[in-house]
Amino acid sequence: MSKIRLHRVLPFSKRLISETVLSGETVVDATAGNGNDTLFLAEQVGAAGKVFAFDIQEAALVATAERLGELTVRTTLILDSHANVDQYVNEPIGGAMFNLGYLPYADDKTIVTKPDSTITAIHKLLGMLKKGGIITISVYDGHEGGKEERDALLEYVKTLHQADVHVIRYELLNQRNNPPFLIAIEKVRDFVEVVQISNLEFK
Repeated sequence: MSKIRLHRVLPFSKRLISETVLSGETVVDATAGNGNDTLFLAEQVGAAGKVFAFDIQEAALVATAERLGELTVRTTLILDSHANVDQYVNEPIGGAMFNLGYLPYADDKTIVTKPDSTITAIHKLLGMLKKGGIITISVYDGHEGGKEERDALLEYVKTLHQADVHVIRYELLNQRNNPPFLIAIEKVRDFVEVVQISNLEFK
């Protein structure tokens, strides 16, 4: 059987993170959800590392804690918006992951990520990110409000200076039913401010 080189979005996101995050580093799961990315990150950073996982739904953090099991000791679960990440994380990070949209299998699919909080979180995390670190953002636009978040996010990343970061969009073009696509941001030099997000209009 031939080896698959063109991965789906979520496996490719994890591949990028696994190539940049080192054991012992601090990382952020900006959208804990059911804990899949949180568990992956906890395994990546090892016993000496730390994961900060955010979600605005208590049910998501309960599910994440159950999935983590004994690796919960490496993780701080935070019931708050990822837009407030700087209130909890005050050290450099090796990477961060976003999985936008709504909580999978949730009864209420009207609770979704929003463009203003998503972009604010990314902006703050870029300031914390190590040189060579990567932020991955899995974007779903098939739900109500998804297209607005997608468009605002794409507008934002296009304002990032090419000398500061590299930005890619990765997607499989022959997939049906509004498949996700990936935005990955690699920090290529140290900087303080990326862009004045106050100048952007969130819809």
